[in-house]
Amino acid sequence: MDKKSIIGLLLIGAILIGWMIISQPSAEQIAQKKEQQIADSIALFKTDLKSNSETAVKKEKAVATVGSPLTMLRDSTGNVNDSVKSILRKLVYGEFLAAARGENKTISIENEVMKVNIAPKGGRIASVELKNYKTFDQKPLILFDSDSSTQNIIFKANAKEFATDSLFFTPEGSSFSITGTDSKSIAMRLYAGDKAKYIEYVYSLTGNDYMMGFRINTVGMQDIITNKESLQMNWGMKIPMQEQNHQNQEMASTIYFKYPNENVDKISESTYEKQPMEFPVKWIGFKQQFFTTVLIADNTFEKTTEIETVSQLASKKYVKEYNASIILPFKNHKTETIGMRMYFGPNHFKTLKKYDLELEKQINLGWKIFGWLNRFLTIPIFNALDSLNLNYGIIILILTIILKLLLLPIAYKTILSSAKMRVLKPEIDELNEKHKNDDPVKKQQATMALYKSVGVNPMAGCIPVLLQMPILIALFNFFPASIELRQQGFLWAHDLSTFDSVYNFGFNVPLYGDHVSLFALLMTASTLLYTWSNSQLMGTSNQMPGMKWMMYLMPIMFLGFMNSYSAGLSWYYFLANMITFGQTWVIQKFVIDHDALHAKLQENKKKPVKQSKFQQRLEEMTKDRQQITTKKK
Repeated sequence: MDKKSIIGLLLIGAILIGWMIISQPSAEQIAQKKEQQIADSIALFKTDLKSNSETAVKKEKAVATVGSPLTMLRDSTGNVNDSVKSILRKLVYGEFLAAARGENKTISIENEVMKVNIAPKGGRIASVELKNYKTFDQKPLILFDSDSSTQNIIFKANAKEFATDSLFFTPEGSSFSITGTDSKSIAMRLYAGDKAKYIEYVYSLTGNDYMMGFRINTVGMQDIITNKESLQMNWGMKIPMQEQNHQNQEMASTIYFKYPNENVDKISESTYEKQPMEFPVKWIGFKQQFFTTVLIADNTFEKTTEIETVSQLASKKYVKEYNASIILPFKNHKTETIGMRMYFGPNHFKTLKKYDLELEKQINLGWKIFGWLNRFLTIPIFNALDSLNLNYGIIILILTIILKLLLLPIAYKTILSSAKMRVLKPEIDELNEKHKNDDPVKKQQATMALYKSVGVNPMAGCIPVLLQMPILIALFNFFPASIELRQQGFLWAHDLSTFDSVYNFGFNVPLYGDHVSLFALLMTASTLLYTWSNSQLMGTSNQMPGMKWMMYLMPIMFLGFMNSYSAGLSWYYFLANMITFGQTWVIQKFVIDHDALHAKLQENKKKPVKQSKFQQRLEEMTKDRQQITTKKK
């Protein structure tokens, strides 16, 4: 580079430096600009404040990023000035500024049956562990944890909306453990500026009880909380996988609720929906397959309460999600108390019933008559046997024998009816041969005439079977809902409340499953054996071949369902089939004299025929059918 070029560059640099010195702002201009930036920052926060306090905190952080007006208010280390932070936080939190920060160190309160963890942030119940139970893989049984649950109150103060779970409560007490009949409480307080103004949660435990006291107090908040007439409490949780069979747990889980002076109601287990309450509610239960969490009002929750179930089908960790938006009364008095209770425990009929709140109706014992049979027959017998400390497989065996003995008179009527049909079979076959070329209606009339002459009702055998069906259906509901069977092993089954698996395929077989349940196979085999035996005794093996094959096909189709159902239920059905088979064989072999029975039926032919109303209606139907057939011809 030559001398002239160097001189030219130096002159250009000198001119630029001189221009920067001349054009820079004065000290007074810098001060004015800084004041304007502070005003702009405050104005921005006032404009951008959100209703929820957590959102407001996020706004504060956003404003403090590069490119915002606060960029010019950083000190030499790049941090926003403390004085500006203080102003902004005061604008966001108001009287709750001190509660915006804190240490979220969990407090544990426990009794003999459960451990409840309380988080200072939100003052809420973070998790509940039931000490006497384990998950299917033998881990501690946690009903819900802090990451999958919600508990807060929404309220307004100074034109801003706050959620208690974003603020820190101060514990008034410490962790404790109690036993026996002792009771103890801990209070969590959200202070509003001074010690005389606060929202308080009070949690109380009694030894060896699944019920926890829960009370919300407001003290000195009448000039701070601006809500009119009510507060909104949000309560929700995701139900974790606790059982081996995800599908069975999902089918048994939903939200239950109770209107005062009304029956217990629920959202259907097979639907996911949001449902507003039509009337004030006494309690709301987040039911799982074998456990439940219930929020119970001392009085009632307002009718504007809303509940919701949300699907978790895509999750391997959770089964369902429950949410409840609960309206709590609030009158802006100097001191107010909202009394509640919370049940965290098993769906055990006797345990739930003792609270006299109809909580036991969360256990699905069946509809109407089936539920009554379970409540007043099955459960009392089961509980009496349970007190003997026997294996539950043996208890099911004894229960089956007792029920079969109670049903023996009905079973005898069924067996006697089949014996009558059997001794009449030669005459029925003779009639079929005689009228094989006749009109089917004429053959049916001849058959009915034979039945009438000997005094046999062909439908008599069906009535006793129908009378036994309610118990069979009732027990279909009872065994899968019985927490007593949960994780109780018998023979090769490790858990009678779910399926037993003797072989896993490693893949899913459509309409069957990915495993082989031996109890389900035994139940199916016994059903087929009983069906075959009954057809032989009834003398119908050569009649209605289509119906015969349907009778054999139904148990096989049912096998796909039972393969993934309660092993205890399959064990009961297997026992019931085998006992019925034995009863039938003994009564047919040693009680009923078939020759004497045949003679008695032949003797009835000599007596005047007395038609029952049923036989009269049957004859009328046959005649009407014959007339229609004749007209068609």
